[in-house]
Amino acid sequence: MSTNKSYFYGTGRRKTSVARVRLYPGTGQIVVNGHSPEQHFGARAIHERTVTAPMRVTETLGRWNVMVKVSGGGTTGQAGAVAHGIARALCDADAATYRPSLKKAGLLTRDPRVKERKKVGLKRARKAPQYTKR
Repeated sequence: MSTNKSYFYGTGRRKTSVARVRLYPGTGQIVVNGHSPEQHFGARAIHERTVTAPMRVTETLGRWNVMVKVSGGGTTGQAGAVAHGIARALCDADAATYRPSLKKAGLLTRDPRVKERKKVGLKRARKAPQYTKR
């Protein structure tokens, strides 16, 4: 682990959300847009598990303070973006140690699934109006 940096940076993306993550050596405090993850994401435990997944995989849950600025999208996309950003920041901190386990867990891959655009003549991206014979 390199000690000449005061923090380690990672950018995470998911759907239309972008998260800018900074990791500081510390006690495990996570701050998302100035709030705790419970306040920012609400009472959904799945989002908290998603956010902490990279740290649970690398067994570093109490060793880093995480400062996140996230924008765009909804809560699920933002939680995924934060997890992606934390995983990238951990690789920035110590790639040799953390990268293999993060890669195996699939946390370094950007999830490419985004909402498909609406097509002309259809009600949604693929739903067509009901066919009437007469």
